[in-house]
Amino acid sequence: MAYKPGDTVPESGIYKVTHDPKHAATHEVTCIEGKTFPPCKGCEHPRFVLVRSAKHVKEQRSFKS
Repeated sequence: MAYKPGDTVPESGIYKVTHDPKHAATHEVTCIEGKTFPPCKGCEHPRFVLVRSAKHVKEQRSFKS
């Protein structure tokens, strides 16, 4: 599923971002669950697709906070 700016991030992880090809190449970013996907400064098209989910280190009981 593709998400757009303003949507709530459903789970933390690495997301592939596609832009208007005239503006920027596809790349990956880290997004945190509960935050919102940000707008792009240079185009109206960014779409975010989850590549790999990952828990934030603070959510892991094995680590001290």
